[in-house]
Amino acid sequence: MVFLIKAAQLLLSLSILVIIHEFGHFIFSKAFKCRVEKFYLFFDPWFSLFKFQKGETEYGIGWLPLGGYVKISGMIDESMDKEQMKLPAEPWEFRSKPSWQRLIIMIGGVLFNLILAIVLYSAVLFVWGDQYLPTKNAKYGIAVSETGKEMGLRNGDKIISVDGKEVEDFNKVVSAIILNGAKTIEVNRNEETIIIPVKDEIIPKLLKDNKFIISLRIPYACKVIGFGKDSPARDAGLEIGDEILNVNGFGFQFYDQFTDTLAISKGKTISVLIKRGGIEKTVPVNIGVLGVLGIQREYNIVGLFDFKTINYGFFESIPAGISKGYYAVGNYLKQFKLLFAPETKAYESLGGFIAIGNIFPSVWDWESFWNLTAFLSIILAVMNILPIPALDGGHVLFLLFEIVTGRKPSDKFLEYAQIVGMVILFSLLIYANGNDFWKWYQGKF
Repeated sequence: MVFLIKAAQLLLSLSILVIIHEFGHFIFSKAFKCRVEKFYLFFDPWFSLFKFQKGETEYGIGWLPLGGYVKISGMIDESMDKEQMKLPAEPWEFRSKPSWQRLIIMIGGVLFNLILAIVLYSAVLFVWGDQYLPTKNAKYGIAVSETGKEMGLRNGDKIISVDGKEVEDFNKVVSAIILNGAKTIEVNRNEETIIIPVKDEIIPKLLKDNKFIISLRIPYACKVIGFGKDSPARDAGLEIGDEILNVNGFGFQFYDQFTDTLAISKGKTISVLIKRGGIEKTVPVNIGVLGVLGIQREYNIVGLFDFKTINYGFFESIPAGISKGYYAVGNYLKQFKLLFAPETKAYESLGGFIAIGNIFPSVWDWESFWNLTAFLSIILAVMNILPIPALDGGHVLFLLFEIVTGRKPSDKFLEYAQIVGMVILFSLLIYANGNDFWKWYQGKF
């Protein structure tokens, strides 16, 4: 069921993004009197799931959910319609239009994706407001992964600053460290201020770490509400509703102490004290090599921390949405900078459809859905404006060359460039999704 909910959210989100992106190309093509032959959600090699003709345009839904397209007359695109390009140019064709009009048509998709992101961010802020935990209000400090401990951080540390600057939102601490290339983290540890250096060699590990590098430290409470696919706890006889009191006779003040105890007991049988129906019972559990019980627990931090809530009126939400969109674009561009820095090995964390689908929550939540759709819209805009042939950015690059030099690249050159671009894109697609399947095989999803 969780898989279906995540898959449905991913499919709906991508459908909205593709339609809006292609509509950007479509509306400017129509504005400059270009003929649009097709407008498709998803690709339709050999056949389509649904189609109808209205005017000069065929509208439809393809069966291959890897994007979508508009086929504009007289343009070399993924359709590779070479026969049309051999004929004399007609007034309604893309190639007959001035270079500035062709440029606007090509950036139309990216422009509409950016507008969509701002509209969605503004709408979310207007309807739900913005709630976050100020870093200074993380009163129990942080819980860190093994990579975080390797950096020098410890469970219970309280973040004071990153590179001497206070990070207002606790959820932005990790991005402030990785994306801004931080050199130091200042923490309060047992009432003592400690400066922790961020070494360059730790960055690849931070990017590769699929666990929470830094998360909120919370008081211990563990009531079983479900089980994973492979669950040593269920196999040992634990049931939904059981409350786990201690492990091997040791109780816990914080939840990270519980998970650390399991981690150091990999491959062993542990003694788990539970309470069921008011009666305490000890159950032996062999937790296997992963060092987990395989349970889903009741998790509620409402009332434990002092969150900050900001509500926006309609007109206040618009500049706030623009600001949020600007921040998201900046962060994503910083991620690209890391991707092309070989020493970070960020390419190893490149993900495909499984990784994208996994960012959606396991229950349908409209606030999360629209926030994630806005962020994916920004990703789509940035990806499409990259100067790679077969992407909008490749067409823009050639058009800018034409505008500056007054020389139009030949149709044959554009055909070859389109082929090269498609090879690059399919290679990236195979690599990213191959990474996903490898991580899934390793149990990292």
